[in-house]
Amino acid sequence: MENKMNQPIADSGLHVFQGPHHIVNVPSTTVGLSTLPVKDHVLWSLFNFVYCNFCCLGFLALIFSVKSRDRKVVGDNYGAEHYSSTSKTLNIAATFLSILVFVILFGLLVAGVIRIHPR
Repeated sequence: MENKMNQPIADSGLHVFQGPHHIVNVPSTTVGLSTLPVKDHVLWSLFNFVYCNFCCLGFLALIFSVKSRDRKVVGDNYGAEHYSSTSKTLNIAATFLSILVFVILFGLLVAGVIRIHPR
């Protein structure tokens, strides 16, 4: 006598569950990667322009941030991402170089190389 485990699935009585096949069209929504919002870094650029404007990098970052925002309004996501990337790079450079200059000046002040009040 054969074991039920060795029988094919078609013979095990599953044909009872096979009913009429209905095709149902369900509307779907597809979201592409281009619909994600592009960051324009305007606030960071404005902060760098006012406080950390090392060699006008903050000003340049602000210009590219505004260009990125304009491209985003027009609907050109590729151009907005390009200008946003440039703005982010300039913001990183401006922030890093400004902090570096501050740390060097503070270190020279503490070491006594630079004096605020002459003796």
